[in-house]
Amino acid sequence: MKKIRLAIVDDHQIVIDGLLSLLAGHSAFEVIYTTTDATQIAAQLKTTQIDILLTDVMMPTMNGDQLAKQVRKEFPAIKILALSMSGQGDVVNSMIEEADIAGYVLKNIGKQELLSALEKIANGGIYFSQEVLDELSRTTQRKKVNDIAHLTDREIEIIRLIEKEFSNRQIAETLFISERTVETHRKNIFRKTETNGVIGLIKYAYEQKLIQK
Repeated sequence: MKKIRLAIVDDHQIVIDGLLSLLAGHSAFEVIYTTTDATQIAAQLKTTQIDILLTDVMMPTMNGDQLAKQVRKEFPAIKILALSMSGQGDVVNSMIEEADIAGYVLKNIGKQELLSALEKIANGGIYFSQEVLDELSRTTQRKKVNDIAHLTDREIEIIRLIEKEFSNRQIAETLFISERTVETHRKNIFRKTETNGVIGLIKYAYEQKLIQK
């Protein structure tokens, strides 16, 4: 039986060691290459044949999103499984749409789920952790709400300043606009978000991830 050849990239060696430990002794898989430097992967793949690339998402030299796009473009036969501490909906969507990744799992998964994900991907399927699927659903819902609200970038900018307790004058000075323009924006913001005051607006902004707690 032909083994499934893997490469692993993560900027933390301890994560790589953990993955190697989980995969050790499993007859279906063979780890061919590991690195903590994502910028080295493309050159290595020109001489090393692999079936699946396991890549971290948040890395300093090159993030997983960028790496996945590069690998998809230069080595389209390689399947990509992203690993992350959190399943940020926007990042996952970007990697699905632009890099055609085969899966996305969180680093808190156990050995059996990792093996199941790899086996499914190797057989031509896709695998996403349930937490990631839930976050994708929430992201889609937030997008629908924001699309309905039709908030502009300037309006979102003003919401963030309101959350910081900036007065109309301070907002005007920060954005180099008149106080009258700020007042107009505020009226439009309350109308679009269907809120009646600052507390309701900030609650809406937190729920829709327009600002972070």
